[in-house]
Order: sequence, then structure tokens, then C-alpha cells
Amino acid sequence: MAMVAQQHRESSSGSMNKHLDCGKYVRYTAEQVEALERVYAECPKPSSLRRQQLIRECPILSNIEPKQIKVWFQNRRCREKQRKESTGLQSVNRKLTAMNKLLMEENDRLQKQVSQLISENGYMHQQLQTTSVGTTDPSCESAVTAPQHSLRDANNPAGLLSIAEETLAEFLSKATGTAVNWVQMPGMKPGPDSVGIFAISHRCLGVAARACGLVSLEPPKIAEILKDRNTWFRDCRNLEIFTMFQAGNGGTIELLYTQTYAPTILAPARDFWTLRYTTTLENGSLVVCERSLSGTGAGPNPAAASQFVRADILPSGYLIRPCDGGGSIIHIVDHLNLGAWSVPEVLRPLYESSKVVAQKMTIAALRYIRQIAQETSGEVVYGLGRQPAVLRTFSQRLIRGFNDAINGFSDDSWSILNFDGAEDVVVAVNSSKNLSTGTNAVSFLGGILCVKASMLLQNVPPGVLIRFLREHRSEWADFNVDAYSAAALKASSYSYPGMRPTRFTGSQIIMPLGHTIEHEEMLEMIRLEGDPLSHEDAYISRDIHLLQMCSGVDENTVGACSELVFAPIDEMFPDDAPLLPSGFRVNPLDPKSGDLQDPLTSFKTLDLTSSLEVRPAANHAAGYAASSFSARSVLTLAFQFPFERNLQESVATFACQYVRSVISSVQRVSMAISPSSLSPAIGQKPSIRSPEAVTLAHWICQSYRLVMLVFHTF
Repeated sequence: MAMVAQQHRESSSGSMNKHLDCGKYVRYTAEQVEALERVYAECPKPSSLRRQQLIRECPILSNIEPKQIKVWFQNRRCREKQRKESTGLQSVNRKLTAMNKLLMEENDRLQKQVSQLISENGYMHQQLQTTSVGTTDPSCESAVTAPQHSLRDANNPAGLLSIAEETLAEFLSKATGTAVNWVQMPGMKPGPDSVGIFAISHRCLGVAARACGLVSLEPPKIAEILKDRNTWFRDCRNLEIFTMFQAGNGGTIELLYTQTYAPTILAPARDFWTLRYTTTLENGSLVVCERSLSGTGAGPNPAAASQFVRADILPSGYLIRPCDGGGSIIHIVDHLNLGAWSVPEVLRPLYESSKVVAQKMTIAALRYIRQIAQETSGEVVYGLGRQPAVLRTFSQRLIRGFNDAINGFSDDSWSILNFDGAEDVVVAVNSSKNLSTGTNAVSFLGGILCVKASMLLQNVPPGVLIRFLREHRSEWADFNVDAYSAAALKASSYSYPGMRPTRFTGSQIIMPLGHTIEHEEMLEMIRLEGDPLSHEDAYISRDIHLLQMCSGVDENTVGACSELVFAPIDEMFPDDAPLLPSGFRVNPLDPKSGDLQDPLTSFKTLDLTSSLEVRPAANHAAGYAASSFSARSVLTLAFQFPFERNLQESVATFACQYVRSVISSVQRVSMAISPSSLSPAIGQKPSIRSPEAVTLAHWICQSYRLVMLVFHTF
């Protein structure tokens, strides 16, 4: 019994010592750590079997227990998690520090503005008490008079340098001073996750917007990107540097001629003749500022300028300051006078709204810079293995082709075709269109027909309408028309629309390709499924592929337009594929008190003769009754059709009929998704995002198609 007890005590003591050995600290050699790191790179959390296999395969780990290896991997994962958290916290801290600096500067500017307003208020109060009613204050007159610089200064380098220095001073007073009464952009609140701080002008000459933000790029790179306006400003048609020379202080002065697109077919496009000044301040900040020079005929090509209305850029630009921890703080100011007098009265909100300028130019510039910064750091991943620059180029080509179709400039060989005498649509023809991109080129023996129209929408949310058109293509589109355009681009073969031996299922598959960092724009591939009607073609794919860009589907965004632009493309999706874009654009019009539209004409296609009558801007509210709410927008659509010369008349007839059917479908959808069409209970406001609205729109379209089918049958 004594021997048994002694053996039991020795066994218990041995197991305890073994347990203590397993739990004690183990010091690993460099070779052991290297072997464990290799395994960790492949599998950060190996299973028990994998750890035992590791001990068998690595002799240098044979003296380490499996439990100790398990503890090593746990500690390694913990250290990796702490490292990532520390890096993230440091990044957030740098961003918060920069944002805090911006907010402090904004607070100082607002305090100066308050002091200035108090001083002006006291001065005006004193003037009202001591002066007569007819006295004119010269300071008020100067506040609304834009300085003009004659062309004599443009021929004198010393005069240009004087204008450049004056432009720099005025721009800095807007970017960091109180030269403009800035108010916060609606719906854009600053914070750690926001793109930046955005403001718009209040009661100043022209329209202006300002943005401040932190970007992880160096100032020279930011200036290089922003100066290339064609890459990020979607409305820029052409930017030509007329002349460039070095200023005496080390800066650069350029004379630019810029052409921009018109957003609709009802207004002329704009051009600008400007001076751009690039210099470095004493504190190391880089400045790019710009302003218009006087002279309506100035520019490198006066003949081309005759198609445009000359607009003015008041002192604007970019202030780029380097940050201590890397990156830059950028201030953007856009101040324009777009000449609203030259457009129909119903469209003047597009040219008199600072929110529109903010969305199109100021916010777009800052978003583009942040997009490039994230792509440079590898944070953005796109589909189909395409490089970000390639997908950005596709989006730019889609929008540019769509803008070219809407504007139809004569120097691009577009001309208006007097077809059936109707005024609801415009038919333009381009007989010299050649879609050549890289190695792929498609030359049309006849040319391109473009049928386009604009219509006014009342109480129709632009984002909801574009989202419905994107998700329910079969409700408004004829897939045989898409097949016709796709065949013409693919093989230069033409057939009359609707004659292809193909039956389409009506379903579409949306394949995302990429999106911007805030998801305000999406690029995607659309596949329209088709079935062959003949047994001989049973093994040939009849699917149609479209490259599509969709933007502005968030109806909470203020001032942004909504677009759906698409073009047939080969299923192989080559980088240099030719594109012939068509699509829709909805521009919201700012609600104005006193603007009341007749409900019966809310969806009427605008008369292209009477609507283009330009009246003085002073009669802004003439002919309208009072209204407490008016949410209006203008829809512009353009569809392009390739044709052979001997089929121009037939294609034109079909194209007009097709576009009119699309307009009818869009009108029915608009009435269905309008909040007023849902007939809610008294005091209950329906949600424009509700699925009932989309279901009702789908039901109306299906009912209409059924009625038309019965009508044609009998």
C-alpha cells in the first residue's frame, strides 16, 4: 500500500510539472519565428490538425508543444489587430485634426462676417437717419458691378500680371475671407466621414459655391488634376490654352478658351475667355486662380464661338495647402455669371442656382480628387479586372457622347432635319460620323440620326424616376431597337428594326463594374437575354450587352441632376470599343414661390418655338399664381440611330415613332410615381420611395400595353 501511494504521488507530481511546462513562457529562435510567420501569412488561424502537421514538417518546431503554437498564433492575431486599429486611429486623428483646423478657420471667418454685418448695419442705420432718400451710396454700386478688363490689357504682359495679382487677391478674399456671404450647403453637414465643408453664396452677384476638404495627395498633383478640367468637369466640351508665359514672380499666366455643354436642348451652350494664374504663396500654399476677360468675340476661334453665349467667371480657383502629416487641405471657389437672360424663363433656375454650380463643379472637383487619391492608395476595387482609369474613361465617353447628341454642334457636322413638321421632337443628322477609337473603328455609310426632346415634370422626384427607368427597362424600351443598334456597331450590318429573328425574354441582368466613393455614380454592364426563333441559330447567342452609367438616384441630394446613359457594346468589352450613347437626364428646378404650373400641362413636351422665347429677367414671376410648393424638373432625352444612306427616311420615321412611345411611357411612369397620384388619406403624405409607387407604375405600364395589344388585334 505504501508503494502504491508513493507511485501515485510521483505520477501526480509529474503531470503537474508537465502542465506547468506547457504553460510557461517559451522563447522562440529567429528560425522558428520565420517558419511560424510563413504559415501565418498563408493561414492566420490554423486548425489543430494543421498545427500538428506543422510540427511534423518543421523539425525546428519539434521541441514546442501544440498548445504553445496555438498561443503564438493567438498573440500574433492580437498584435495584427492592434496594429490595424492603431493605424486606423492615427488616420482618423489626422483627419479630425485637419477638419478641426478647417472648422476653426471657418469660425474665424464667420466671426469676421458677423462683425462686418454689424458694422454695415450701423452704417446703413446712420445713413437712413442723416441722408435723403435720393442719395446713392457708391459702395453699394461697386458691390454689384463686376470689374471688366479690356483687351488692351491682354496684349500687354505687364497688364496681364496686374490682372493676375488682382484676381489672386479677390480669390483669396472669397476662399478664406468675407468677400462673399457664404451659407451652408443644404444637406451637406461637415464631419469625420464627410467629403468636406460646402457652402453656397447668398445674395451676391452671379452664383458661387465653395468647398474645403482634406485630400491625401500633394499640392502639385492636385493642381495638375484640377487644371485638366476635361477629365472631371462633365459639362466641359473643350479647353484650349491660347497662350502661356512665365510671370516675373515665378508664377504662370495662361489665356484659356473653354466651351461647355448645355444641359438641355432648350438653351444655348456657354463659353468662357479667361486668364488663369498659378503661383506659390510665401507660406508654401499653391494657388490656381482664374477670371474672365472682357470681349465677346475674344478667343482662338471666333467662328466656333458664334454657337455659344459668352459667360463670365468671376475670381475663382483653388487654394492648396500642404499638411504636416502628408496630404493637402484644399479650398475650392467657383463664382460664375451664366447669363440667365439668354434662356427660357422656365429654365432660369438652372443658371441662377448656386446649388447647381456646387454639384456640377465644386463638389464634383473635390470628389474626383478624393477618388483619384483612393485609387492611388489601392483602396478601390473594380469589377471584371479593369483598371480604374479605363472605367473612368468609359464613363466620360458615355457622358460626352450624350452631351454631343443633345447639343448637336454644327462644327461636329450635326444639322437639323425637317422631317415630319412636328415640334414635339427634334431630329438631327450627322452624315460624317465616324466612331473610331484605337484599333476599333466603325464608319457609317449613311451616318447617325439623333431624336431628342425635353419635357417639364411636376412633382416627380428625379432620382426615383431614373431608378425606375434603370430597373424596369422593359416598361419603356424595345429590345429589338437595342439589337438593331448593337448589330450596326458590331458588324456594320443594318436591318430594319424589329426584323431580326430573335425573341427577347424581357429580362435584364445588371452586372456592376464600378462606382464612385460615395456611390453617386455607377457604371454597369447590362445583358438583355434573347432567344433565337429558328433552330439553325439555337447555338448562337442572341443576348445584347449595354454599357450603362447611372447617377443621381439619391433624391435627397440637393441641386444634382439624375442621368441614365447607355450604349450598345460588344460582350468582350474591349477598352477601345466604339460607343453611341443614348439616355435620359433630369435636371431639378429650384422651387420658387409664385411659380405654379397647370396640372394638365405638367408632362407636356415643351413647344420648341414658344418655349425658346426669351423675356426680360425682371418679369420673373409674371403670369404665375401664388403657390406654397412647386417641385419641378426638366427631362431631356436623346436617342441615336445609325443608318445607311438609302435607309435614312425609313430609319427617321421609325426613330421618331420609337422616341414618342418612350416619351409616352415616361409620362405614365411619372404620373404613377408622383406623390399626388397615390391619393393618400387626408393629412397623410406618401413616401416617394415606397414600393407601392413603383408597383403602381409597373401596373399602369402593363395595363397600357395590354390595351394597345387588344386594340391592334381588332
